[in-house]
Amino acid sequence: MPLAPDLDAALREFSGRDSLLVCLDFDGCVAELVADADSARPIPANAQAINRLAELRGVTLAYVSGRPLDTLRSLAEPPTDALLFGSHGAERWLGPDSPGLELNNDQAAGRREVLRSLEAVAAEHDGAWVEHKPAGGAIHVRHIPDLAYGEEVLDEARSALAMVDQAHVKEGKQIVEAVVVQSSKGEAIEELRELSSPEAVFFAGDDVTDEHGFAVLRAGDVGVKVGPGETKAGFRISEPSALAEVLNRIAELREQAA
Repeated sequence: MPLAPDLDAALREFSGRDSLLVCLDFDGCVAELVADADSARPIPANAQAINRLAELRGVTLAYVSGRPLDTLRSLAEPPTDALLFGSHGAERWLGPDSPGLELNNDQAAGRREVLRSLEAVAAEHDGAWVEHKPAGGAIHVRHIPDLAYGEEVLDEARSALAMVDQAHVKEGKQIVEAVVVQSSKGEAIEELRELSSPEAVFFAGDDVTDEHGFAVLRAGDVGVKVGPGETKAGFRISEPSALAEVLNRIAELREQAA
């Protein structure tokens, strides 16, 4: 399916810059959303396009995801030189000397309380499960077929997390997450921009947390929302399988100009 003319025009202008930063969310963007989070893998065409971009001069590639860093690295199988931000930016891999995430005593205690609160809610509802993350935890209801019931479970989780002083709550698709390290994908993209000094930034994402990333994009940058929902992104594609065409178009335009 051909790209929308306005998106193609934006990609043409974007791709003509000398240095680019291409940032990608993982779940629901590079990979399809799946009920079993551990089975998520990049759509093959997306992976091929990402590897193609990674080989081009002047392109810095980064993943910016809510996944824990180790999980992101394992599931996404990123190109060797890709930069990685996990846990919504709380964890980062910018090279061999990147420091790991270290929680202070108060943060560690807050994380334990977050996990206890979420586990207590999940224990009362079949199909709900808790993902333990380095900076907090998330309750998932994707296994609950009744969407209304799933939302009730998430409401219960929100109420429980409101009692945890250090919990910073993040919303997602059929998920509520709480972290004890304040971070966002927008902050991650700004850090990546400062690090790599690109002339323009591309960011693609699908979820509510990705809106923080779209919000920091500037004139000449390109934001692409994957799927439905309100967004600050300037452009939209219908589904994750459409991302390959966008990324290949960037690669094609740069190869033509080389």
